[in-house]
Amino acid sequence: MDCIFCNIIKNSTNEPIIYEDEKFIVLPSLRAIAKGHIMVIPKKHTDFLFNMNDEEYQETMALTKKVANVLRKAYDSKTVGIMLNGFEILHVHIHLIPRSKFGELDLKKSIELSKEELLNVSNKIKKVIEADGL
Repeated sequence: MDCIFCNIIKNSTNEPIIYEDEKFIVLPSLRAIAKGHIMVIPKKHTDFLFNMNDEEYQETMALTKKVANVLRKAYDSKTVGIMLNGFEILHVHIHLIPRSKFGELDLKKSIELSKEELLNVSNKIKKVIEADGL
């Protein structure tokens, strides 16, 4: 199987990791809709969120909620948008995007971030996790 997320998980030492445990990795999105756009990615390869078993689904959503609250604080946003695309990469990944007004969740507005920008996103969110926990 040639899955970009499986490859990233196996070789994650070069990635700006925000959070990682035995089941998940959280990374900034390379193609960001807004500053702070991140992804929650289960390490176990599953092609579609609703193909997960109930326990995996609940664990994924519980972590997503925690990470969204940290993201909201890190970027002082009114809310956090959530998106599931699933057409480009067939590996469950949940996009979280800080937002403060209507219309900010437009994929057509996404831009590719540099490694430095990705690292800045990662460090900003990690500071909140270090201060407040996850």
